[in-house]
Amino acid sequence: MIFMEKKDLKPECVFRYFEEVCGVPRPSKKEEKIRAYLTAFAQANGLEYKEDEAGNVLIRKPAAAGMENRKRVVLQSHMDMVCEKNNDVAHDFDADPIETYIDGEWLRAKGTTLGADNGIGIAAELAVLAADDVKHGPLECLFTVDEETGLTGAFALKEGFMNGDILINLDSEDEGELFIGCAGGARTEAEFPCPMVEAPEGYFFFSVAVKGLTGGHSGDDINKGRANANKLLNRYLMTLMRRHDLRICSIDGGNLHNAIPREAHALCAVPMADKESVRVELNVFIADIENEYSVTEPNFVMTLESESAQPQVMETEAMKRFLHSLYAVHNGVYAMSQDIEGLVETSSNLASVKQRDGKILVVTSQRSSILSSRKDMSQMVRSAFELGGAVTSTGEGYPGWKPNPSSEILHIAVDSYKRLFGVEPKIKAIHAGLECGLFLEKYPSLDMVSFGPTLRGVHSPDERMLIPTVDKFWRHLLDVLAHIPVQA
Repeated sequence: MIFMEKKDLKPECVFRYFEEVCGVPRPSKKEEKIRAYLTAFAQANGLEYKEDEAGNVLIRKPAAAGMENRKRVVLQSHMDMVCEKNNDVAHDFDADPIETYIDGEWLRAKGTTLGADNGIGIAAELAVLAADDVKHGPLECLFTVDEETGLTGAFALKEGFMNGDILINLDSEDEGELFIGCAGGARTEAEFPCPMVEAPEGYFFFSVAVKGLTGGHSGDDINKGRANANKLLNRYLMTLMRRHDLRICSIDGGNLHNAIPREAHALCAVPMADKESVRVELNVFIADIENEYSVTEPNFVMTLESESAQPQVMETEAMKRFLHSLYAVHNGVYAMSQDIEGLVETSSNLASVKQRDGKILVVTSQRSSILSSRKDMSQMVRSAFELGGAVTSTGEGYPGWKPNPSSEILHIAVDSYKRLFGVEPKIKAIHAGLECGLFLEKYPSLDMVSFGPTLRGVHSPDERMLIPTVDKFWRHLLDVLAHIPVQA
């Protein structure tokens, strides 16, 4: 085991800026503090900068001496981070800094998401901007807002805001892999009626909860066989409904449209005579799930606790339609790519279930590298919900990024990696959404590639960054910048 301290982390400049970024609250749609930090950085370093109406920030740096005739490069990261924490952790993402610590060769956060997605990209850009010994041509650093909840900044980006020939996206999560394509996606929502009626007499009220799931990114991790808390809770409730006169008082699960839900819970009731049967059936159910997910969900927990009687329960027929729809709706991988081996082509994630104001709102997200397949998946999800009486809608979504194997910057990045490390990098497309597809809509001549250090557990409190890969990522980025070709 290698023991490290933060002061010893290399490259020092990147980790120093990453720690600074971790100290600035930056939830999606609340990027005011990180925007102020970036503009203050630009001012302190005498760099030209500008902001647009959406809140995107662009900082320009002149070329190093002798590099003035190179093609202009845009380095790009997003400002916001996914804000997830464990239930037993007291953390205010609007005000508190992310507390990092070293765990072997990994950098982690204390009970929260780390924010390396995409804070490490921000840190690398700042380190390049601040350096006086980096060889690069004319440089622009673009920091976009609200990538995680809607790609708002990329959608709002106007033609002419940036002026690069090449864009290097620093939002990838596997060192040694170069990404040249990504999936497009859309969000589908369903609103179920949730009429409440007077609770029956003589019933046993209890809360049931699914906890401890691995979760993860609904794009990157959708093919890893991880359980979905909403699906597991629904499956257990369906088991009870078939055997008992089940009533539901409330239900809640998941939070973010782009995260595999880790927790879900419901407050329910069954006739008092069925009290012990419910507990026995839970034990059987837990054993089944532990067997099915023995590899991917080692920390799975499911609990059942007695509760005081509630005044109201969900009307029975509405409850049945809702539970059947949730059971029927597709979740997980739907199709694999026929062009790129191992690439998920189409998927859907049952992201969140929220009960409020006499309705139940269900949020799902669909992804696909093929637009028609994504639309088909969204319609499939809507059909399952509409059969249960829900009112559904699918947003406009965002486009994918079609791979270009002939890309000039791709070949430069490949040659650089081989020169530095003596091995071929892997060339891939990613099932997650990157902002690159939206950039191409407004800047169709952009030549793009994406790479970054190794991250795991992204969008969950298990998020961590493999420390040795940050140095390799940094060296690779600098070498690519040094070998950008001259303007034609």
